[in-house]
Amino acid sequence: MALCAACQGSKPAMQTESDILILGGGCAGLSLALGLATDGENCPSTVILESRSHYSNDRTWCFWDDGSAYLRELVQHRWPIVTLAHAGRRINVDCHTIPYSMIPAENFYAYATERLAETARVTLAMNEPVIGEPCKDGGLWRVETRHGSRWAKRLIDTRPQRMPERGTAVLWQSFYGHEIECDADRFDPGVARLMDFSPSKNGRITFLYLLPVSPRRALVEVTVLAPDPLGPEDLAEELAAFIRQQAGGSSHAVLRSEHGVLPMGQAALDRGTDASHVRVGVAAGGARAASGFAFQRIQRWANACAAELIAGQPPLSHPPDPCITRGMDALFLRVLRAHPERAPELFLALFAIQDPRRIIRFMSDHAVMADYAAIILALPPWLFLGEIPQALRPRPSLRKGGLSR
Repeated sequence: MALCAACQGSKPAMQTESDILILGGGCAGLSLALGLATDGENCPSTVILESRSHYSNDRTWCFWDDGSAYLRELVQHRWPIVTLAHAGRRINVDCHTIPYSMIPAENFYAYATERLAETARVTLAMNEPVIGEPCKDGGLWRVETRHGSRWAKRLIDTRPQRMPERGTAVLWQSFYGHEIECDADRFDPGVARLMDFSPSKNGRITFLYLLPVSPRRALVEVTVLAPDPLGPEDLAEELAAFIRQQAGGSSHAVLRSEHGVLPMGQAALDRGTDASHVRVGVAAGGARAASGFAFQRIQRWANACAAELIAGQPPLSHPPDPCITRGMDALFLRVLRAHPERAPELFLALFAIQDPRRIIRFMSDHAVMADYAAIILALPPWLFLGEIPQALRPRPSLRKGGLSR
């Protein structure tokens, strides 16, 4: 970044200067800080700036756990079976050896804040929003906050670079859900309903997502894949109908709510030219393009980036996926956008592969060549051939106002 006029002049007292400044204390920011804290007293001095005054149980992170997952001790519940359904057809996916696992935000936030409180070299500054854009002055980054200036040698920005809007991703994954508790047994806590598809309308791919943690308690969520990002108000009616269906005649209480919007196939982001500054997080490569899964990817990045910083090296951005993964994700997303009505059959075909571990490894970033081959063979080739030229085009073809085709 270029030197801005506001950065001219001498810096304030040394207590506001640190080795590393992390903007945003969400999953990526806290995970990186946890990695840095493992170095104990030798940890680079680190400050995390978080605009929230307190953390709440505002989201969940899910992944398939093969036994090597990061922070697996924080998992609240595991499901040995997941299901997908559409138009009377249902597929049961046996994942006993790689259970679908959920970490609630409250578990992660409590763990992270407790660990960081034990490390004098890391400061979590809550209720300290950033004001304006960071700028460089005399070899240090200056960041203005509500409480004054912060200075640092290296800057890791986990905040979204741009607001979600049509044309900056092939598709947006928007979800809205409530965790409910019924007054009667309504759920099977051994089965997660991964995708129960509704008929496609207005170019949207809609499915219902159900994660039961007890016979009476479950996260009930509606998810839409569409060119436009959607807010809770756009999904509230479908969510209410889904909850009524699941609760049956029993009454229920809403324990909490969560909403999110994830990019699927983003346009290229500006990574800058200064090695001491990186943008990371879900909106900067932290989430898998074709699925939205992010938690384990962020943990792998956080550990690698922390190791570099501890060694005195510049911070790392999220590494690009292998070429074959990027190509398959781009092609799949193009087909979903062009043929949303075919989405249910495509997803069911993928999870109907004889060995479901293949699609699970593919979605978890652990695929081998045999997995890629099985996935390609499971899908109708004619549907994908017409989209290959567009999928191979550079990502800057995504532009504000629409997707070039």
